[in-house]
Amino acid sequence: MRPKRLSPNIHHPPPVAFTWPVRVYYEDTDLGGVVYYANYLRFLERARTEWLRVLGFEQTALAAVHQVVFVVRSISLDFLKPARFDDRLDVTVAPAELGAVRIVLSQLVRRGGEDLVAAQVELACVNTATFRPVRIPGSLLDSLRDRLPTSKTGSKT
Repeated sequence: MRPKRLSPNIHHPPPVAFTWPVRVYYEDTDLGGVVYYANYLRFLERARTEWLRVLGFEQTALAAVHQVVFVVRSISLDFLKPARFDDRLDVTVAPAELGAVRIVLSQLVRRGGEDLVAAQVELACVNTATFRPVRIPGSLLDSLRDRLPTSKTGSKT
């Protein structure tokens, strides 16, 4: 079965997308001198962490106060162009869908105006003790609702 291709609109970050800068270090590259594919996952993760922080939600506080963490349930990546040593990249994060226990994010890794990697990431909110799905804390849910492109809020998941 062929993996599902990302929708074409994922390649254009909405104007309200959060952006986090990343520099490509030698350790990020492979023998060919380009960023090793798995390292893009680290770049995406860093941007998500900083995005939550800018929204006012530290992951350590979410775990301590609300007993929740976010785990990646699924991720889809489109590798469009390579990044190389010493490139300055921008990694964007924008909520695409929101449910009671999940968030779907659109993310891009860009160099200047070029899209290098497009990602769609589904996060699940889980309890820190049981790792079973639980509702996203209300204050975070409210903050995320305000950032959705249109009404992409679900109530079942």
